[in-house]
Amino acid sequence: MTETPRTPRSSGLRFEDCRLRPLGPDDEARTLAWRNQDRVRANMYSDHLIAADEHARWFAGSLSNPAAAYRIYEYQERPMGFVSFTGIDRHNDRCSWAFYLGEADAPRGSGAAMELLALDQVFGDLGIGKLCCEVFAFNAAVVRLHKRFGFVEEGRLVRHALKDDQLQDVVLLARFADSWAEDRPALMATVFEGPPV
Repeated sequence: MTETPRTPRSSGLRFEDCRLRPLGPDDEARTLAWRNQDRVRANMYSDHLIAADEHARWFAGSLSNPAAAYRIYEYQERPMGFVSFTGIDRHNDRCSWAFYLGEADAPRGSGAAMELLALDQVFGDLGIGKLCCEVFAFNAAVVRLHKRFGFVEEGRLVRHALKDDQLQDVVLLARFADSWAEDRPALMATVFEGPPV
């Protein structure tokens, strides 16, 4: 792992209060409302307001897409955010991911909890060897969060995507499964209260 916190500190969240569950039919309206928030759209490639019919088409396809897996992050059984694993490529043992918190009042540390649960899911249940992501360079907090969880910067796409009438750089990051079991206990201690799970 490339970067670890100097002083382990947890957010106060408990592991047993947090989970990722599969996206389901009842999540359609919720995910549209989340995705259309200004603070979510600001960090997405596609940042237009999504109409209900456009979202309905995407949602219907998402539930049956074999190359993707979508999850809802819940805290104390309340839906709080969205995680996507896309481009699942079994031949090359990789996929990409993205996530966002949909609820502005999510407890402190929820982003880190989502990241840890996502890594557990992709390297465990999904059995993928390499997890990739793309982050706008201006979103430095998320780049730092990924690096905290062992992502390495693989490159930068310079002046790659138009945001607010300016071409922005995009940081390419990846995390590999082979060191996850070794890195996980220390990361658990920085994210959750209580003994390691």
